[in-house]
Amino acid sequence: MSNTNTLKVKHLGCDDVFERPDIFVNPGLTASLSAETLIDPDLIAFHQSFPESKITPLIQLPEVAKELGVGHVYVKDESLRFGLPSFKILGASWGVFRAICEKTGLSSSASLEEAGHAARDAGIKLVSCTDGNWGRAVARTARYLGIKATIFVPRTMDEATQDKLRGEGATVNVVDGSYDDSIAATMAEAESSEAMLVMDTSWDGYSRIPHWVVEGYATMHAEVDRQLEESCGKRPSLCIASVGVGSWAQSVVSHYTGPDLDTKVITVESEAAPCLMESLHVGRVVPVETGKTIMDGMNCGTVSTNCWPSLRSGVYASVIVDDLEAHQSVQYLQDHGVNAGPCGAAPLAAFRKLHKRGLLQKDPYAVVILFSTEGNREYVVPPS
Repeated sequence: MSNTNTLKVKHLGCDDVFERPDIFVNPGLTASLSAETLIDPDLIAFHQSFPESKITPLIQLPEVAKELGVGHVYVKDESLRFGLPSFKILGASWGVFRAICEKTGLSSSASLEEAGHAARDAGIKLVSCTDGNWGRAVARTARYLGIKATIFVPRTMDEATQDKLRGEGATVNVVDGSYDDSIAATMAEAESSEAMLVMDTSWDGYSRIPHWVVEGYATMHAEVDRQLEESCGKRPSLCIASVGVGSWAQSVVSHYTGPDLDTKVITVESEAAPCLMESLHVGRVVPVETGKTIMDGMNCGTVSTNCWPSLRSGVYASVIVDDLEAHQSVQYLQDHGVNAGPCGAAPLAAFRKLHKRGLLQKDPYAVVILFSTEGNREYVVPPS
């Protein structure tokens, strides 16, 4: 089958428009990475101490497995993680906690309560920006710790989402611009107010907290490993992960790929923000202009510098999906017991597209993991 469908990509600050394929097999893939399968026990204990802490479900999709000719298809359903509709609090909480421990001299085995006392005594307050679930995760972490958080958001964020941030106790500042513009505003606020800058993306001179954020997502991998062992006794053959700035995808690559492992990691992005695909295409981090999409949490124009080396070497292929494909996958998952939002459904859309284009071979022994990173939410249904 043809795999020549294309999209147009515009580099930030550049007048040229490039036509790219919507599926790109990464020529930079190597087997040099070592999988980080050992998970810090302090991390697991930390997350287990949270209010509403429980393992999220791994849901089988036998009809999809039969349709696409593989042994097992599972969806990791992150629609209710610690009472929030997204996985983001795994990384946000660990990043904030480790930063507070470093600043106050606490051990990483300290309790959430101890970290809160130390943070308040030190006068620590948080500042971040978001185009969706990340900001709410930071705000909820601040609420658990009893400290203040200020969240900058792009002008495209709807009032309902802003209200959810305020409902967590955060101060919300709206920036007249895009997500990347809100990053600049957040950096300026951190510098002027001396608040702790908490981001899941990195750049030159800012990498420590984003590194801890990626570490924090390993709690989910520990759950999946245990759930797969109980369900089928196998490791995954293929994992599909959504991409915003790339922190989550880096976590997946780090855990599941390596010279002694045969798991392939495929990433999926919105056609409105194909920053990783374009960077893989040109071989370096390239900021791209972004557009509107129902996949709000993936609407980021620049890959995190921390994530880039792992993604460049460890991603097997990059797939771009549009809003209608994401919406149709939301509907399918809702009908099959998975409470996914558009970002969470994007991996299923990518999986179907790869099959439709003939780029995945049938394998009755294959185990596929689709990471559904957010729960269902209101959005404008795209025209069919």
